[in-house]
Amino acid sequence: MNKITADHLAQRAYVYIRQSTPGQVKHNLESQRMQYAVAERARALGWQEVDIVDEDLGVSASAGSNRPGFERLLHAVCDGKVGAIFSIEAASRLARNGREWHTLLEFCSVMGVLLIDATAVYDPRLIDDRMILGMKGTISEMEVANFRARGQAALQQMAERGALVRRVAIGFMKGSDGRMERSPDARIRSAIDLVFSKFSEMRSVRQVFLWFDRQQIQLPIAVGPEDSSEIIWRPARYHAVHSILKNPTYAGAYAYGRSKTVVRLVEGKRQSNRVKRVRREEWTVLLRDHHAGYIDWETYESNQKMITHNENAASTFVRGSVRHGNALLAGLLRCGHCGAKILSQSPGAQTIRYACSGYRLNGEKICCVLFGGLRADQMVSEQLLQCLSPLSVDAAMDALASLSDDSEERIRQKALALEQARYEVTRARRQYDAIDPDNRLVAAELERRWNRALEISAQLEEELVILEQSREHPLTDQQKKELLDFARDLPRLWNAPQSSPEHKKRLLRIALKEIIATTVDDKIRLVLHWEGGDHTQVEFPKVRRGHHRYVTDPEVVEIVRRLARMETDARIASILNRNQQRTAHGEIWTDKRICSLRDRYSIPVHKANECEQRGEVFVGEAAKLLGLTQTSILRLIRIGRLRATQVCANAPWVLPKLEVERYRHERSKDKTPPSANSTNWLFENK
Repeated sequence: MNKITADHLAQRAYVYIRQSTPGQVKHNLESQRMQYAVAERARALGWQEVDIVDEDLGVSASAGSNRPGFERLLHAVCDGKVGAIFSIEAASRLARNGREWHTLLEFCSVMGVLLIDATAVYDPRLIDDRMILGMKGTISEMEVANFRARGQAALQQMAERGALVRRVAIGFMKGSDGRMERSPDARIRSAIDLVFSKFSEMRSVRQVFLWFDRQQIQLPIAVGPEDSSEIIWRPARYHAVHSILKNPTYAGAYAYGRSKTVVRLVEGKRQSNRVKRVRREEWTVLLRDHHAGYIDWETYESNQKMITHNENAASTFVRGSVRHGNALLAGLLRCGHCGAKILSQSPGAQTIRYACSGYRLNGEKICCVLFGGLRADQMVSEQLLQCLSPLSVDAAMDALASLSDDSEERIRQKALALEQARYEVTRARRQYDAIDPDNRLVAAELERRWNRALEISAQLEEELVILEQSREHPLTDQQKKELLDFARDLPRLWNAPQSSPEHKKRLLRIALKEIIATTVDDKIRLVLHWEGGDHTQVEFPKVRRGHHRYVTDPEVVEIVRRLARMETDARIASILNRNQQRTAHGEIWTDKRICSLRDRYSIPVHKANECEQRGEVFVGEAAKLLGLTQTSILRLIRIGRLRATQVCANAPWVLPKLEVERYRHERSKDKTPPSANSTNWLFENK
């Protein structure tokens, strides 16, 4: 029975052409020719109008693939414009999954469209043809499943041997025997080593990136397809630094299965998304000591732990990165009651407070632990300094040895870049010399490349000269001695105003794993968990409500209380300043501040005749009563002939008036004035 009717020939014939991968499109040219030749068969069967649908060349027909050509074909079928669909292998070319295949068959059955391949003509409205087409679709789907299963098994076997390498990491190359080796390019190796050394120093991916950016040091990146990628040098980017530090290949390990594909339904269509982060326990293959790396595995694990702790928003159980601010224990504290993180707060410019964050998740819960941060920071710092004191001199010697590493490394990287630029100049010159100068179409381009290489080389030479001129001079013997003196006195170095809080936080995080804080009665207890496994416990009393650290020294308050009985506020302030006494805020005393202090502690103001009412006189008044100079009165007080009291140094001497009368009576009996050797005279007259 002839299935092709006049109605079919009156409509258009569509020839569907597809190859699964770009590699097939590029290399399997015979398959393309065979598929395009189907159009001639359509014309031979009587169709005058033949449309070729080849938009899906290089696109897989598996479920979830976006095939614009197939979508256009379905729309044409539904619009009644199609009489027949031609394909060299209808089931395998048109669809590779049951849903799309049976959808096409249903539409073709409703609209009376024929399916024609290289051997037969099928009418989906006929039961026998529909059964054959359904079986072909099922067989095609099974073929895809078998191909995929065999391919995955082969990949798995290669991965288990460590031989499956899709793209070699920057800094490595595949040897002649297929083994991974470190790149022979000294500049690439030096840049990779510098990334790891800077991370061990700064302990932050972002800080490493910012350092590379400030120093204008470039990093290598690979561009192009996997089989023919090219290494180029560009300014450092955060993603490039992060990728190097996260890749286990640089630790000499082979890892397979670090990412996985998750299938979802989006708007009724199957969509595959690649999940890049997979826990290490879920990696399919992990082979340590697979090849020579840039760091060892222990260093890699330590780096991953540090990167995880620096992810501020990742979890409540990580420290978070080192941030600006004076709170030294931020990120290290954990509540011993509920297990939540203890966050740092700054109610004022110079105020630090630590508070449990558990109550934020439960509005009915009160804060477990809340305490001021200054004493906690000080006590933990003292514990750290006790541990570091034996190592301080060695650390200072290491600092002296590596003090100029930054400038030297920048000079070295610039010198390597210059060496490569000079090679590019030589290479461009050889290319220019190898062609006929009269062939200007080629010679002009090669000349332009040569000039560009010369410009880059000259620019790098100028930058290298500037760097060498600005190189830091070595430390003098005096500077080295001062540095060693600082190392022997760690508390002075730690508390120096120039000491950065960020550096202190890094030291604390290197030495401490975490700090558990609990409230015990009226005390705060801190349990320090050191990285080595030891534990240290410190306690300090809680600050009572209404109290704060800006409290005047009780001794100063007592001095002001006693001086207020004999001096004005201005005189009291002058006496305290001469004695190097300062307010609780570290400021000098003034009459207004003395007045405020008296008001706070209910100290009465000085009255003009108060001393006279108490029967007390000062040195000047005593000198007038005795007819002596003030110097003589002070000498008599010093040798004990006159009894007097003084509140503090530089305060006025106060003599009882009865004491002055007693001495005047004794002096009237003995007219001999005290000599310079008054002490001997005193003992002789006893």
